[in-house]
Parts: sequence; structure tokens; C-alpha cells
Amino acid sequence: QVQLVESGGGFMQAGGSLTLSCAASGRTFNSFAMGWFRQAPGKEREFVAYINWSGNYRYYADSVKGRFTVSRDNAKNTMYLQMNSLKPEDTAVYYCAARTRGYSGRSDDYDYWGQGTQVTVSS
Repeated sequence: QVQLVESGGGFMQAGGSLTLSCAASGRTFNSFAMGWFRQAPGKEREFVAYINWSGNYRYYADSVKGRFTVSRDNAKNTMYLQMNSLKPEDTAVYYCAARTRGYSGRSDDYDYWGQGTQVTVSS
């Protein structure tokens, strides 16, 4: 079992930056690959970014590539999502998730989820 808690969401104007954090507790953090997902009102949850257990492999959705950066600090049991050049279409609840296997962009493949943090970007 691992418990995940997101933080760092908020309100930002377009073009600004935010950094989300995902703090993990429970099982050893570095035994998990991690992902960020988001869900906008009326839309399905979508993949944002993935990072493997060591941080050596990262994948991004095309919509955020070049603007968002996922990282992790296993000593601090924390994953981050640095979001730059924010756009109104980035507005969503952002979730972190954990799985014990390799890359997946499907939310159904993740075993553990945080409660989400709201990001709102105004134009």
C-alpha cells in the first residue's frame, strides 16, 4: 500500500507557472513508477506525464510536451510536476498515481491514487 497526497495547485494566469507535488507514504517509494493525470469538468481523466522508479525514463502527453517536466526525489518520497507556459486548457484537477510496473498512459493501469489538486488557469 502507498498513500499519495497532492499539493501545489491553485489559480494562475495564462503563461504562468506552477509546481505540483505528490508526497508518498507507506511502501517504499522507489518501488513504484509514477504518473500524473488530469480531469477537466465534463471530460475523461487523461494522461499527463510518467516517470519510472529511478527517474531515468519520462513520457509526456503531446499537449504538455515542452511545457511540463516530471521529476522525483526518492529520498523525500516525493514526485513533482513543473508546469510552465500554462494555458486555460490546462485547467483541471490533477492527480498523481502509482503502479509497480513500467510505463502506461492508461489510468486503469495504476493501482494507487491521490485525492487530486485543482489547477485553474485564466486567460
